[in-house]
Amino acid sequence: MEDYLFQQRTDLDDLRLAVEQLKSEIGKVIVGQEAMIELLLAGILADGHILIEGVPGVAKTLTAKLLSRVVSVGFSRIQFTPDLMPSDVIGTSVFNPRDSNFQFKQGPIFSNIVLIDEINRAPAKTQSALFEVMEERQITVDGTTYHLQAPFMVVATQNPIEQEGTYHLPEAQLDRFLFKIRVQYPSQEEEFHIVSNHHLMKGDQRIETVDAVLPAARIRELRDKVRGLHIEEKLIHFITAIVTATRNHKSIYLGASPRASIGILNGAKALAAMRGRDFVTPEDIVYITPPVLRHRLVLTPEKEMEGVSADDVIAEIVKSIEVPR
Repeated sequence: MEDYLFQQRTDLDDLRLAVEQLKSEIGKVIVGQEAMIELLLAGILADGHILIEGVPGVAKTLTAKLLSRVVSVGFSRIQFTPDLMPSDVIGTSVFNPRDSNFQFKQGPIFSNIVLIDEINRAPAKTQSALFEVMEERQITVDGTTYHLQAPFMVVATQNPIEQEGTYHLPEAQLDRFLFKIRVQYPSQEEEFHIVSNHHLMKGDQRIETVDAVLPAARIRELRDKVRGLHIEEKLIHFITAIVTATRNHKSIYLGASPRASIGILNGAKALAAMRGRDFVTPEDIVYITPPVLRHRLVLTPEKEMEGVSADDVIAEIVKSIEVPR
């Protein structure tokens, strides 16, 4: 690690303070789940969308709602269902008899943080409505383009167990999510604190105690600092070697795109900044690679039948590549 011990070029005190404030406010309600919270905050700093996967009852939706409360920006929530139409998401043109013309009525996607609950319950026609807005932060309706106000972030949840009434998300849409976060069950000690807190609050919603600590203008400032972080050329080679290996691995049918390489770069920068450094280390890259890649890889049918997971293959690939020092 001696190669990385050089003088700090960027003052990250305000960024670290903002992250501590966000974690403190979210921690008023959420017990544990440090990895999920850290990746959510890294997603904000890296300007990326996030997919949260976990069984019901592990606070996926609650955490996303808390995120919208601690960040002082607009928030909307969309419950995806099999009968949801694209116009229910992006909006529709409504005839105005007074002016004898059609006026566009904006849908719930026109916000800053958009929570999409159970995103895999809507069919491909509705999923396609998200393609343009997630990638380009704009929506085109009837030949008119509407630009969304920054910051814009989609936080989607899905249940990995229940398959009835769900649809497989298109690969092109999955590729637009920066991270896929897997939420695990809490430990027994954490669950004890969850139940105890619920008992002490007599069932009241503790979410009302959470305060907004990060306005939109601060988000733009912090993102500019994250983009300016230093990364050595050999670490960029390390990132591209990992992603290229996914395209030639015997266990992978479909590898990751260059968008994944950029995702690892941006995610590693955000993680480094949150940890008080203005430079990226190999450890940042290794830590951030699984959430960036796990939803972008399609394993071969044989490996899926054997019960091999994308995380298993990612770990194998990272271990096979020499870590630069």
